[in-house]
Amino acid sequence: MSFMAKWGLLSQAERDAAYNNTAAVADSAVLSAAREVASSAFRVANPMHLDLRYGPRERNTWDLFPQPDPDAPCIVFIHGGYWQRNSKEQFANLIAGPHANGWAAALPGYTLAPDATLTQIVAEVHAALDWLADRGPAHGINGPVVLSGWSAGGHLTAACLDHPLVKAGLAISGVFELGPIRDTYLNDKLRLAEAEIVALSPMRQPMVPKPLAIAYGTKELPPLVSDSRDLHALRASQHLPGALIPVAGADHFTIVHELRDAEGVLTRQLPLLLG
Repeated sequence: MSFMAKWGLLSQAERDAAYNNTAAVADSAVLSAAREVASSAFRVANPMHLDLRYGPRERNTWDLFPQPDPDAPCIVFIHGGYWQRNSKEQFANLIAGPHANGWAAALPGYTLAPDATLTQIVAEVHAALDWLADRGPAHGINGPVVLSGWSAGGHLTAACLDHPLVKAGLAISGVFELGPIRDTYLNDKLRLAEAEIVALSPMRQPMVPKPLAIAYGTKELPPLVSDSRDLHALRASQHLPGALIPVAGADHFTIVHELRDAEGVLTRQLPLLLG
């Protein structure tokens, strides 16, 4: 019996632990702190297009990192934190690999739960992409867009893959079935409604016929592994493009090094998504 098949038999503590990535990775605080220091340095080194407003709420801003060629491909990276923690400023260095290889990059902020519902968060990402389609060229970003994100950002990548600006996606360590989330500590702030679980679970929605690569670390918690494998299997059953990328030895916090680094596994995947 798979882990998720046993979900109904688990205690509350076991359900909470199943999604607690911070507790599962002993040095998660050290890894996060190092990422935040590197991200601050990256923003200091590239200060020209930061905190550009796309919407009315405090976190409705973009950080853009264009290339000299405005037609260079662009990775849009959505930060993680289970839709209720972190900010775009803490993740800027994760696009350093693509940026070093000539890609433009962009990071949107979004309102966190409980100040926004998940429905509203998805709507904000769509609004951010609308803004980028309209205003990106004025800031030197006019190339094909690959949408990406980690953890909650992986979910938002799959949920927003249908946006017209997006040519392809790279979802990293995402949650693609929201039903179990309602049974965990995460729902204290998310307060998921049944209609949201149906409408916003990528596993329950029609598959988007664009390339979507799905990556997970082989040392991730079982629900995140199964979500990645299950979404890829569902898409593959419909003959939709996009690789499944199990990153050997990576946990929930080290997998992003493969995007941070110029020769990382995920950095090298990006050009393949555009054909």
